Amino acid sequence: MSDLISRATLASRPGLPCIALVTAREALELDEDLAPLMAALRAAGAIVETPCWDDAGIDWTRYHAALLRSTWDYVDRIDEFLGWCDRCAAGTRLLNPPDVVRWNTDKHYLVDLARAGVSVVPTRFVEPGEDPGAALVAFLAGRASALTVGESCEFAEFVVKPTIGAGSRDAARYRRGDTEQSCAHLARLIGVGRSAMLQPYLERVDRHGETAVLYLGGRFSHAVRKGPLLRAGAALVEGLFAPEDIRARAADQAELEAAAAAFAAVPFDPPIYARIDLLRDAQGAPAVLELELTEPSLFLAHAPGAAESFARDLVRRLSDS
Repeated sequence: MSDLISRATLASRPGLPCIALVTAREALELDEDLAPLMAALRAAGAIVETPCWDDAGIDWTRYHAALLRSTWDYVDRIDEFLGWCDRCAAGTRLLNPPDVVRWNTDKHYLVDLARAGVSVVPTRFVEPGEDPGAALVAFLAGRASALTVGESCEFAEFVVKPTIGAGSRDAARYRRGDTEQSCAHLARLIGVGRSAMLQPYLERVDRHGETAVLYLGGRFSHAVRKGPLLRAGAALVEGLFAPEDIRARAADQAELEAAAAAFAAVPFDPPIYARIDLLRDAQGAPAVLELELTEPSLFLAHAPGAAESFARDLVRRLSDS
């Protein structure tokens, strides 16, 4: 799908914005949003390419904007990726900007959301150098600490995952009795210098799924239902992401309000896109699981007209700047 346009072609079409939908080699054939967004942008009058972020041969100054889309291989190369973001932004308009990306690629941002009054899934962060066994025991006992956010709740199962991760990679679901396996998982993450998270498994997800609320162009666009991903005892995800069961969903008022609160709490100018993933807590109220501002799937195929509206907005912004 990647089709880089020559400078001669660009010169022959002056005045048209040239937009990079930034991806990764492994993601080119996996990103289901690329084709509809490319078509919509071209229909809106833009020149569109799909370069890979780590392609050393790309001159990023040739674009009017670089829109991060499916750079899903950055997790194991986070410093390299963040450095590239800074270099790219020095030559063109990176969307979302590097300061947003740097904040959002590490799920410690849940601390900022909680401090802003946003309801988040209860989370206990575990840092490199901590005793993983002691952290796990304290979490299972319900003892809060300075590294805990969200309202405590009772739970039969829980999740261990890294703070920098995507597509459910390195995330696993455990029962309370799985202390040896879960502690080993936790120790493995922090042992290589990665911060980790412990979260209760909110069992309503098995019936209700997640609700992903999409903001495009700074406004609510659509919502989808994401089926439950983690199974107790399952192997860790291989590849870029776990397969997902995605269906259109009409978000209810409580979900819309929770998503709006999370979007408003982003400590930067409103991002060009956002996906707010919500779970239902034990009382049935929505809580933020993740706020995706870097490379979220937008599920455009489940929202007729969303790609076209987003494309027109983006082209208009570039034309006005």
